[in-house]
Amino acid sequence: MKILAIQNRMGIGDTVIFLPFIKALSKKFNSPISLLIKESSKADQYLFQTDYIDKILILERDINNKNRHDGFFGSFNLIQDLKKYNFDKIFIFNSSLRFNLIARFSKIPKIYQYQLFNKNKQHITNTPKKFLKDKLNIEVNEDPNIQINNELILEAIKKFQIDKKELNILLGIGGSGPTKRIPSKTFLNVIDRILKIKKCKFFLATGKNNEEQIILNEILETKFKNFCIPLDNLSIKETLPIIKCCNLSICNDTSFSHLSAALGIKTITLMADTPLIYGNYSSNMFPILPDGEDTVTHNTLGKEKINPEKIFDKIIEINN
Repeated sequence: MKILAIQNRMGIGDTVIFLPFIKALSKKFNSPISLLIKESSKADQYLFQTDYIDKILILERDINNKNRHDGFFGSFNLIQDLKKYNFDKIFIFNSSLRFNLIARFSKIPKIYQYQLFNKNKQHITNTPKKFLKDKLNIEVNEDPNIQINNELILEAIKKFQIDKKELNILLGIGGSGPTKRIPSKTFLNVIDRILKIKKCKFFLATGKNNEEQIILNEILETKFKNFCIPLDNLSIKETLPIIKCCNLSICNDTSFSHLSAALGIKTITLMADTPLIYGNYSSNMFPILPDGEDTVTHNTLGKEKINPEKIFDKIIEINN
């Protein structure tokens, strides 16, 4: 059976959050699921060994550019692209009439979709849970799960001289926006506290954005440099087995927090300026909120109020 799922949100985190629903469909129909997702999801970088995923098809659509699947004629291009695969079923995780019509003209026999014209206030996890429960009586309560084989893990251990007797920690110091990037002084405080009680190696995960590089360099230019390994020159695909080798992760609201938790790593999420659901949807996530806040959302602007002592206490709690 050939099944397609459409998840057209933008980022890595959005795609990772939807994985339990994709896995549930795969289990229900005993078949891997193909995905139609945006290139910005970078799914080919982290789902290449996940057995419930079949093909990854790219939705070539961007509001800022003219792409193959944009506009009226782009819809016909997408129809022609989907027809090639002869899908038996399609699950559309949005309320778009456009995708409904594309599915029909692609001659996909069975179409499942969110209620049309009902885009407002769709919760990122509760809405798909209700969708699958109502349509197929499927209960979805699992965490996202990304798979990677042992061969790649062993290669990473050898290449980066990862000692399992030490504490290995991923530090996700990047972030998609400046209000999400916790200052280097917070991470340095945590590094200092940990090294006083345990031999440790820190893997610094970030992108090439100038502000992210500043934070990276502020950490590397300290006395802790020899305990830190920067990962900014590696692709996500190359980084995955390193993350899998870590005992835990401490991450801003960044793609690495989502990937880390989906790899089964206990992940401390530093929630400064994003809805809390993005840092606590998985049982592998342990959110730290800014001092004085009971929850967090857009415009909380709390990056300066993330308390390193709270992070350290959570590390001790997780390791015990």
